[in-house]
Amino acid sequence: MNTSKTVFAGLFVAVGVLLPIAFHMIGVSGRIFLPMHIPVFMAGLLLGPMYGLIVGIVVPVVSGLTTGMPPIFPTMPMMVAELAVYGAVAGFINKNLEKGVLIALLGAMVCGRIICIIALMIFGEMLQINADPFTYVLAGVSGGLPGIILQLVFIPFIVNRLKQAFFYHDLFYEEVQDG
Repeated sequence: MNTSKTVFAGLFVAVGVLLPIAFHMIGVSGRIFLPMHIPVFMAGLLLGPMYGLIVGIVVPVVSGLTTGMPPIFPTMPMMVAELAVYGAVAGFINKNLEKGVLIALLGAMVCGRIICIIALMIFGEMLQINADPFTYVLAGVSGGLPGIILQLVFIPFIVNRLKQAFFYHDLFYEEVQDG
């Protein structure tokens, strides 16, 4: 366990809870701008797949339990699955495939939505979501298009700046080796 990564993961969780609150305070819908997604993607991209996965699970749970956003039922289980995959896949592609931040971000977005479709196919009835899984996800994507564009434009810029400022020599990716 890397202490620096754990501290930054905690910071990303806090941002993941506070950013949607800030958006709602200024009257902007979270369903349009997807503010909870931003710190999860960034955690995966900066800290790697395991921390991205953990942040993706913890953010919607803590936010749902403390603020009611997302609602615990039926939305939270879907968001946990989707955000966990966002963080893990963004981190995996960025770290292991070295395709760049934008490709990692796009890959994570696609994989997260595929998991959402699969989860709806399996658990939709139990969650009382009676929509076609493809229609449900397509509606989320079309409604959240401004947020997706915001993510694609700003996250690569912010991640690259944070790497320059705090993540010099990829200290957060590689554990310190003795000897």
